[in-house]
Amino acid sequence: MNDLTHVELLWIKKRIENRIRFGRTAEEHMLDRQWRLVSFAPDSIFAFVRWTSNGYGTVLSRVDILRAVCSGECYSTVPYVRPGGDILLRLSGWPKVEKALQAMDAVEALGLDPADAAPEHWRHIHNRLSVGEQPRRYTLGRHQAWLRRRRIGP
Repeated sequence: MNDLTHVELLWIKKRIENRIRFGRTAEEHMLDRQWRLVSFAPDSIFAFVRWTSNGYGTVLSRVDILRAVCSGECYSTVPYVRPGGDILLRLSGWPKVEKALQAMDAVEALGLDPADAAPEHWRHIHNRLSVGEQPRRYTLGRHQAWLRRRRIGP
């Protein structure tokens, strides 16, 4: 294909919803009424939310925040994501997913795009919510430190 990371999005009313919560798409293709393919440039960060239900209620509730990998870089596989990505956050179960979505909302409340937040923040959210602890909030000070650190380089 190319160096892009591709995510298949499926929507079936009241049954399945795969969607992007945040991230800057490089390309988007409508495959049919239910399927879309969105692509992300290497090193970009995006949130992928999956929800599935059946006649009895919710079966799956999951959120993944991924960094699109560069060509030749190691990655983890994630359903519907090709080739895969660097997993920053991976949570399942509605209570944890809801708290992760609230953390994304909190970053947006600062006037920032969650795709621009420090990757370490999403790893921190993952680690804390995985063990039932309250994560630290992202602040403008943390964001400024991330921007300075990014300018210096690896």
